[in-house]
Amino acid sequence: MKTSTAILALAAAALAFVSCGGKQNSQGDGTNGDKLVHSPEANEVSVMVLRSQPFNLQMVSNGKLSAAGRSELYFENVGTITEMNVANGDRVSSGAILARIDDGRQANDVRSAEIALEKARMSLYDELIGLGYEARDTVSVPLDVMATARMKSGFLEAENTLEKARNELAATVLRAPFSGRVADVKLKKYDRTGSEPFCTIIDDSSFDVDFNVLESEYGFLGKDLPVKVSPFGSEKSLSGRVTTINPAVDKNGQVGVRARIANDGTLVDGMNVRVVVEKAENDRLVVPKSAVVIRDGLDVLFRYRGGKAEWVYVNVLMSNAESYAVVANRDRGAELFPGDSVIVSGNLNLADGSQVTLREE
Repeated sequence: MKTSTAILALAAAALAFVSCGGKQNSQGDGTNGDKLVHSPEANEVSVMVLRSQPFNLQMVSNGKLSAAGRSELYFENVGTITEMNVANGDRVSSGAILARIDDGRQANDVRSAEIALEKARMSLYDELIGLGYEARDTVSVPLDVMATARMKSGFLEAENTLEKARNELAATVLRAPFSGRVADVKLKKYDRTGSEPFCTIIDDSSFDVDFNVLESEYGFLGKDLPVKVSPFGSEKSLSGRVTTINPAVDKNGQVGVRARIANDGTLVDGMNVRVVVEKAENDRLVVPKSAVVIRDGLDVLFRYRGGKAEWVYVNVLMSNAESYAVVANRDRGAELFPGDSVIVSGNLNLADGSQVTLREE
C-alpha cells in the first residue's frame, strides 16, 4: 500500500512539472515544440534597370610613349659655341635661334665671294660688249648667247660660290625646325661642336604609344579603335586612337601596335603607361560585376520583384574592368529581359525568395 502511494506521488509531481513547462512556452520562449521559429529579416539592396546597350570589350597592355615629333639637332660646321639661348625644358617656337657658333671665317668667305662675283659681273659685261651688245643690256641678249657669256666670264661659278658661302654662314646658327620643348642639351657655351647633337627638340603636343598584344588578340584589333592611356600610379586616363598595326608576329608571339594620344601637359617622352584598347559590341545586357555572384558553382544574379530576390542563372559572355555582358542561362530554364530590375549590391548573402528592401540612395 505504501509503495502504491509513493508511485502516485511521483506521477503527480511529473505531471505538475510538464504542466509548468507548457505554460512557459505559451508565454513565448521562441520555440514551437522542438523547432526554432524563424523570423525572416529583409536585406537592404540597391537595384538597376537592365538595358540593352553597347558593351566595351577591353584589351589591356603596357606601352611606352614617344613624342610624335622628335629631332636631334647638330651644327653642320665645327666651331666654338658663342651664344646659347636655351636650356633643358625650355619651350621654343619654330625658327627660334637656339645657339650660334663663331662665324668669323664664314662671314669673310661671304665677303670674298661677293667681291669675286662683282669681278665676274665685269667680265660678263666685257663679253657682251665683244659680242656687239650693250654692257648692261641683258634683256635683249638671246638666252643661249647669255648662257655662253655667263659661263665664259666665270659669272656662274662666282654666283655658285657666293651661295655656298652664304649657306655656310647660315649654318653657324642653329634654329628650331618646329615648335616644341628642348631636351638633352649636350654642350655649353664655349664648348666646341663635333659629332654629337647639341640638343633634341620634342613636339610634346601629342605622343605615340607603342605596345604589344598577343597574336591571339590580333583579330580584336582594328585601325582607329579607341584607346585609353594612364601613367603608372595614376587613375587619370587620356584618350586616343590606334594608328598602325604591324601585320607580323615577332619571335615572342606578339604583334606591335601604335596609337596617337593628345597630351594634356602631364605626359613626357619615354614614359611607361598602361594601355586599354576598347571595342564596342552593340545590344548587350550589361551589369556591373558586383551584380553577379556564384551559386552552386554557376553564375547567378538576382532580380528584384515585389520585395523579394529572384535567383536567375546567367552566362557571362564578355567582361571588362567594370562590367559583364550577360544572357539568361537557358539550360537552367532562366529568363532575363531588358527592363528587369537587377540587384547590384547587398546580394552576397541572398537566396532565392529572400525578403529585400531597397536602399535609399
